[in-house]
Amino acid sequence: MNSNQDDKKVQQTLLRVDQQLCFALYSANLAMHKVYRQLLAPLEITYPQYLVMLVLWNQDEVTVSEIGEHLFLDSATLTPLLKRLESAGLLRRQRSRQDERLVIVTLTDEGRALQAKAASIPDAVQCATACDLDTMVALKQQLDDLRASLNRSS
Repeated sequence: MNSNQDDKKVQQTLLRVDQQLCFALYSANLAMHKVYRQLLAPLEITYPQYLVMLVLWNQDEVTVSEIGEHLFLDSATLTPLLKRLESAGLLRRQRSRQDERLVIVTLTDEGRALQAKAASIPDAVQCATACDLDTMVALKQQLDDLRASLNRSS
């Protein structure tokens, strides 16, 4: 086999979907969403709504922009999520009295109560991954580092 044939074979291998990091992340994300969809069904919220609730359970009374910063979402994506959660009675949105440009998001009693119902989700996800805690922590750190590198490069 000559060098051109070798180069072509390497190029064909590199361009296979199963060789792509992006596809590994994408397909793992699909599998993770499937697990979460099953776990979140009894709570009647979606995965993106769950992420919003996680932010609010950690710190109540935050601005829409602060939630967006935590979740890497812009307000055009976040606002419909917040509206659906507000319609479900889990949170309230109101303009700040100090600065009317800001919208403050606050949990309702029902939103706070949902936290107890969601308490078993992290353990169930860990079980579904079949990873021990150290492996999950290391994998999460690698993904955080990857995201930071990608954000710096764009």
